[in-house]
Amino acid sequence: MTDTLSAPQALAPATGPTPQKLRRSIGVAGGTLLTLSCVTPASTLFVVVPDLFSTLGTFTALTIAIGSLLCIGVAFCYSELGTLIPSAGGEYAMVSTMAGRLAGWLVFVLSLLVVMIVPPVIAMGTADYLAPLVDVPAPLAGAGVMLLATLAGLLDLRANAWITGIFLVLEVIAAGVVAVLGFAHAERGPSALVHGSVAPESGTTSTVTAMMVISGLAIALFITQGFSTAVYLSEELENPRRNVARTVLATLAISTAVILVPVIAITMGAPDLAALTSGDLNSMVAAWSNSAVGTFVSFCVALAIVNAGIVMVIQNSRVLFASARDKAWPEPVNRALSRLGGYGSPWVATLVVGVPGAALCFVNLDTLYGVTGVSVTGMYLLVAVAALLCRRGSHKGTPAWRMPLWPAIPVLLIAVLAYILVQQETDYLLWTGGITAVATLYWALYLRPRRETRWLVSIPEDAQL
Repeated sequence: MTDTLSAPQALAPATGPTPQKLRRSIGVAGGTLLTLSCVTPASTLFVVVPDLFSTLGTFTALTIAIGSLLCIGVAFCYSELGTLIPSAGGEYAMVSTMAGRLAGWLVFVLSLLVVMIVPPVIAMGTADYLAPLVDVPAPLAGAGVMLLATLAGLLDLRANAWITGIFLVLEVIAAGVVAVLGFAHAERGPSALVHGSVAPESGTTSTVTAMMVISGLAIALFITQGFSTAVYLSEELENPRRNVARTVLATLAISTAVILVPVIAITMGAPDLAALTSGDLNSMVAAWSNSAVGTFVSFCVALAIVNAGIVMVIQNSRVLFASARDKAWPEPVNRALSRLGGYGSPWVATLVVGVPGAALCFVNLDTLYGVTGVSVTGMYLLVAVAALLCRRGSHKGTPAWRMPLWPAIPVLLIAVLAYILVQQETDYLLWTGGITAVATLYWALYLRPRRETRWLVSIPEDAQL
């Protein structure tokens, strides 16, 4: 039991030289810009949401709204844990400290699946929105975006905050244009949002069932998932005790509005149910306006995808950096991944994230979507378990942001997320479960026998700042 639900004191002490720390160089504004960019509301709206339209039709907005409500509870858990454990390791540092090393390792594996898969999934959407300007195959466009994002990720974090901030403004404008056009050309009233209908390829209209909505919640959770980036940046945020919670909660509120309002507008403004189900947002925007407006929106979305790639590479490299600093790998790998470049960024970890991400652009999209949805749900489930355990031992009296309605919120989340998880497609559960099983063997055969020198989850010395 000590490896699964060990008390915080059970973590082995760090050995060897003091681990390198990332510089605290950004405030809440820069952190919010980076975190919002990782949610990448416009690229999520134009790349991921159409997949929900194809299966949930007019219930897409309702599903995203339910997912966002669940994410409020998740955000509370992240905020409290992130202020208690402000580490670049994010979820795995929090869960390892509160629920034990094995639980933390499994969260790390799930988060690694998410951080490796999501960027290429988003990047491949670039081709559709570059079409008015240039015709590029989706895998090639996605790979190009991933390589560009990798180069940007090698720069100073403060510079990247400004770059992503500019792109973020453009993508919010694009989402706003779509919302205005959709409401201006409304074909149906708000009542359509609570009457689930979808028109599959057969051309017949069918009703969306409650079980279909529950199954779609995994993707809905993925849609606003980027708010967790704040905890990955907590080691680089000034005054993390205050700014982590502010960044997490503000990002969730803003991103939900930026995504949900246009989805409602699209649902009401689509010419017919078949057009809505097709998810061809380019055609709808062009029909509502003209080719010039359609080209402008497409250009903004393409920039938003590049923006998302930059921020995700930044986030994901921090995860690998932290895992190496915490001795998750054989020593030569640890030394390489923990190296910092001249700009203070973990350059080897950045390359390790970006280059394989470019290769993943040539993998089947449906499989990537399914595995990501299962991984995000499982990761949130384990974070909720850690939040349930976060007020015991030495952490009980630690100054930190504290969630309201504890422990009811984490208990409710655990029950709901477990139910959502078991409702996912068997193939995606098997893929994710198989990868997790292999990771558990690595834990059992390599990490656990070397518990004094491997997987030593460390918290920065200035964590109390």
